[in-house]
Amino acid sequence: MNQGTHPEELPVEVLDDVANVVGAEVALLSRLSGGVNGGAMRVRLGGRANAVLKAVPRAHPNQLDETLRAQRIVEHMRRRGYPTPAWLGVGATATHVWHLMDFVDAAPAPGLSPSLVEQLMEIIELQAGQASEPYDHWSYAWRIATGQESAVAGPDVNETPEQSRLRQSIARLPGYSCAVSALVERLRLVCADVPPPREAPDMVHADLSTPSNVLVRDGAVVAVVDIGNAGSGTRATDLTTLVWYAFRDPLLDGVRRRLWTRILDLVGWEGAAVLAATQILHVLEIPIRHGRHDVVPGVVKRGHRALDELNALR
Repeated sequence: MNQGTHPEELPVEVLDDVANVVGAEVALLSRLSGGVNGGAMRVRLGGRANAVLKAVPRAHPNQLDETLRAQRIVEHMRRRGYPTPAWLGVGATATHVWHLMDFVDAAPAPGLSPSLVEQLMEIIELQAGQASEPYDHWSYAWRIATGQESAVAGPDVNETPEQSRLRQSIARLPGYSCAVSALVERLRLVCADVPPPREAPDMVHADLSTPSNVLVRDGAVVAVVDIGNAGSGTRATDLTTLVWYAFRDPLLDGVRRRLWTRILDLVGWEGAAVLAATQILHVLEIPIRHGRHDVVPGVVKRGHRALDELNALR
């Protein structure tokens, strides 16, 4: 996802465009905390209601279409009781693409807890059979995990430019260090003979990490946000993300076993291996790309641990 814009950097043309689309004056109040991508700003509409504005610089020609696609997913899922805030408007200027959503009076989750994982597992079940846009995270995960077409230039038919860039960046990971190369080789071997997945019918959030995208109040999840990368596939993708973050606290060992069991029920061992490999490769790519070299050994260690746990369930 693209780096957000700070309030002090937001061109006046963006606020003018928002006001024109929603039909109300827009006033910036503050930048909101949380969210790894930044750029979320609390605004006031027409001197009354609060809302959240997120504006990102234009990065490619299809960016507005992708944001409109995300808006359709939000509308579809809200009709089915999914706890994501309503989007009030979408638009673009010559330099930015933006969307405006309802403000939720809640805070980013401070971290996972057994109760929070249980609540998120229930929310993820609402995604079953709700694929509504042809943005296939399942096939993408298979390409990442197996290395198939990993160096192809340009987006695949069901890929965004960001996914294409990630595949190419992940293909270069083995050159980082011997330890990273050994982990990547282990992941590739585990997934080498897995056939391409069949189309799956679920909605996939694809960025269900905490504390960034889960808002809580009094210990209860009240909203799941940052749905811009959502698409189709298997909801086991989002359960696998929770598995990864559940390694941070020994108190989550028990609930992590429940997550593994549910993933295996949904996609079997080979599917679980593909999703785990994709998760590991993504979280390796981020610190390496940003030069956070101190983080990499811990990611490598956790990656091997995740594979060890999965192998024990085979």
